[in-house]
Amino acid sequence: MELEKEIQQIKERNQRVSLDKAWETSLFRKLLVAVTTYVTAVIALLVIQAPNAYLGAVIPTLGFLLSTLTFPTLKEWWIKKYLR
Repeated sequence: MELEKEIQQIKERNQRVSLDKAWETSLFRKLLVAVTTYVTAVIALLVIQAPNAYLGAVIPTLGFLLSTLTFPTLKEWWIKKYLR
């Protein structure tokens, strides 16, 4: 009986880990962070009265989006290098 309980706990943990990974890599999460980054940057730039606040806020947003495109590739390269 104890073994079955442990197996069930492992299955539940694996499901949580899978869901966390799916969230971390989801397009929805990336877009949500990008929108949040843009809005936060616009507010900050408006507060300090920076010229072209709406355009300036695009820069950190693009930086985030670029990182989501390149980091997985760099991570894969690093893992292959690390495992050698």
